[in-house]
Amino acid sequence: MSLRGKVAVVTGSGSGIGRAIAVQLARDGADVSVWDLNRAGAEETVAAIEKEGGRAIACVGDASSEADIAEAVAHTRAERGPVTILVNNAGITGFSPFLDITVEAWERMLRVNLTGPFLCTRAVLPDMLAAGWGRIVNISSSSAQGGAGRMAHYVASKGGVIGLTKALAVELAAKGITVNNIPPGFVDTPMLRASPVPVEAASAVAPMKRPGRPEDIAAACSYLVSEAANYVTGHTLSVNGGRYLA
Repeated sequence: MSLRGKVAVVTGSGSGIGRAIAVQLARDGADVSVWDLNRAGAEETVAAIEKEGGRAIACVGDASSEADIAEAVAHTRAERGPVTILVNNAGITGFSPFLDITVEAWERMLRVNLTGPFLCTRAVLPDMLAAGWGRIVNISSSSAQGGAGRMAHYVASKGGVIGLTKALAVELAAKGITVNNIPPGFVDTPMLRASPVPVEAASAVAPMKRPGRPEDIAAACSYLVSEAANYVTGHTLSVNGGRYLA
């Protein structure tokens, strides 16, 4: 499933799931543009890719800022060419009882987790339309499928990502562009370890008795952006170890 000759953007790829996706797409042959707010993290991902013989560049910026996105897209096009693969992975999380969620916290969550993918997609879509080929993968969350207490703003934002995926899939299907989403379940990442979730205890009651790995999500993404998935669009590919079944 070679991606040789393709340019891929992976947002939030300075660590965790995003890094694993960026490394996997590079292994598949893509030129990867690593986007992250954290310069050191982005450069570490690029170094990991180059160590394996892959090609990558780092773009530092906020994936929910129109100005930062425009700059990153311009840099990517100048260095590597038109973008035909986009993985909207950048996001934030939060835990708070519903009545304690402020309007500011609600709006920030939606801006990063939902408006960000909208802006990034809008910025690179012209390249895909011109090529008559494109792959968009949005990283949502299993919490948007089954719900989660004390996370109403997060769940709402990720539910919006699933809806955006379906709407774009219908609109772009005849253009040679597929749009799918992956809702990770309980995946062991720095973000999860920094949360109040008891990782070991939660893993003990999960069907597979372990958390997922970033590489599990990367493998699913690798399939969805490949030619093997050319007739798959608007799909929610759940990668959660049986945590949510539907």
